[in-house]
Amino acid sequence: MKKEQDQDLIFSSRSARNRLERKKKRTRSIVVSVVVVVLVAVLSAGYVLFDLQRQFNSKSNTVALGFSDAEEQARPIKDPDDKSMNILLLGVDHADEDTAQSAALNEAVSQRSDSMMLVHIPEDRSQVYVMSMVRDMYVDIPGYGMNKLNAAISLGGVPLLMQTVEGLFDTKLDHLAMIDFEGFRELSTALGGVTVDNEIPFTANDTDYFYPAGDITLQGDRALRFVRERKSFTNGDYQRVANQRKFISAAANQVLSSNTLANPAKLYEIVDEVSPYLTFDQNFDAATLVGLGLQLKNVDTKNMKMFTMPTAGTSTSADGQSIELASELAIAQISDALQTDRMANYLQENPPETP
Repeated sequence: MKKEQDQDLIFSSRSARNRLERKKKRTRSIVVSVVVVVLVAVLSAGYVLFDLQRQFNSKSNTVALGFSDAEEQARPIKDPDDKSMNILLLGVDHADEDTAQSAALNEAVSQRSDSMMLVHIPEDRSQVYVMSMVRDMYVDIPGYGMNKLNAAISLGGVPLLMQTVEGLFDTKLDHLAMIDFEGFRELSTALGGVTVDNEIPFTANDTDYFYPAGDITLQGDRALRFVRERKSFTNGDYQRVANQRKFISAAANQVLSSNTLANPAKLYEIVDEVSPYLTFDQNFDAATLVGLGLQLKNVDTKNMKMFTMPTAGTSTSADGQSIELASELAIAQISDALQTDRMANYLQENPPETP
């Protein structure tokens, strides 16, 4: 009780009515970073607690990508000897849950993805590279022409977004992972809050949630607003993805702490609460995740390489949309890094700018 009171002293709350209205809303985007935490950390404990795999498989969801023969043939070809891995991680809005396709996002839906990250895992499994992609980046969407990157889901679901990203980098994506808002809230709650070092004090837009500078503990709705907020910053989306990466590191470290890994009940709680809100492609099951987690056991989550894909500045599209121009140079350089498994070289030659 005292902890809750202390939190209330730090953060001002909304009215009871507004809190209720927010709970009724079935999400407005999500932080895909939680999937990174589960992928790298939680399920790697499955070799000790095998039943976690069964529990995860029974509760998580699967999306059938359903590429036609022509679409499959048009995808980039990956060298069979290339053992690196590329994973598209999405934070999605499942607001339209009354329709079957919205749950799986395997076709056009009236929603978009606000959080998109491309994870590259090199063949030697020595590191994890997490690249945030700005949702307003103006790119070519196959069959629809130029539009914002996050419009691909509303036009053709996850398959079309995968085709768009693959076409952008001429690189095949090996797997897909998604999480919705409720899963994010459940994980932050199961961890008892995630403590981050907040560099920029701000009040979330249209709320009374104030986030002071320094160490703050994020949980539930307050955690969601921290990683979603962009209107409070002069650099908008760039600061938001920086906060998302900050949350990834903090949450992963808490999951990997001895207090969590040595606590079977806590691991079960995390998997039990979060799994129903996770969706993976049909070939990305718990056994695959556990195997990958074991391969990545020597990766220090504090030093995971996280950055935002560079763009070429803000502009306005012909139809009046505010857009981020794609950087042709960055696309070419990142494409080469993905195809040659030399992401470390790319980042050494092009150190990311901090927001």
